[in-house]
Amino acid sequence: MTVEQRLAEVQGRIKASEKSCNRTTGDVQLVAVSKTFGIGDIRPVIAAGQRVFGENRVQESQAKWPLLKQETSGIELHLIGPLQSNKAADAVALFDVIETVDREKIAAALADEMARQGRRLRVYIQVNIGMETQKAGIAPKDTPDFVRYCREDLALDVEGLMCIPPADDHPGPYFALLRKLSIENGLKKLSMGMSGDFETAIQFGATSVRIGSAIFGAR
Repeated sequence: MTVEQRLAEVQGRIKASEKSCNRTTGDVQLVAVSKTFGIGDIRPVIAAGQRVFGENRVQESQAKWPLLKQETSGIELHLIGPLQSNKAADAVALFDVIETVDREKIAAALADEMARQGRRLRVYIQVNIGMETQKAGIAPKDTPDFVRYCREDLALDVEGLMCIPPADDHPGPYFALLRKLSIENGLKKLSMGMSGDFETAIQFGATSVRIGSAIFGAR
C-alpha cells in the first residue's frame, strides 16, 4: 500500500468514527506525525493534500521543514515532543503549535520568545494522564492552576490539552479524564489518540489525533 493510500484509509476511518459518534464531518483534525521521516517521504503526503504535521524534535525539524514550508503554503507544524528551554527560540521560529507545555519554565520561555519574535503560537498543556514517572506532563490535579498561570500570568493562547495514555491500559478512561479536565478548565481542544487508539479517542471527544505509522509506515 502506498503512503497516499494509507493516508486516504486513515482519513476514511476518521470520518467513519465521526459519523458513528454523531460528530460533524471534519470536526477532528489529522496531525500526520512525520518524525524520523525525510523530505522525500513527506512530500507525497503533502501532495495528497495533508497540511498539518507533527514532529518530536526541534533540531530534526529544522533540517526539513523550512524547505517544505517554502515549497507549499498553508503548512501547520505542531511540536508534539518534549521541549527544552534552550530550544524555545528555535521552536517559536519554526512551529505553529506547541502541544507539550508541561512546566512553568517552558511556558515562560515560550512566552518570552513569542514576544521577542512577534509570533503568537497556540499551545496545548500536556497532562501526564496516567501519572507515569517516565512521561512528561503535569499531574491532572495541577491542571487548573497551570492553565491559569499560562493564561493569566503569561498571556499564552492555551488552545487545549494533550495526553499520551499508558500503553498497557485501555485508553478510554484516560481520554475521558482529559475531556473532563478540558471542560472544567474551559478548553475546547483535545489532542489525544495515535495510530493504535485514535478511533477510541474520537469517541471520547478528541479534536485532533496524532497519527504516524498508520500513514508513513513502520519506523
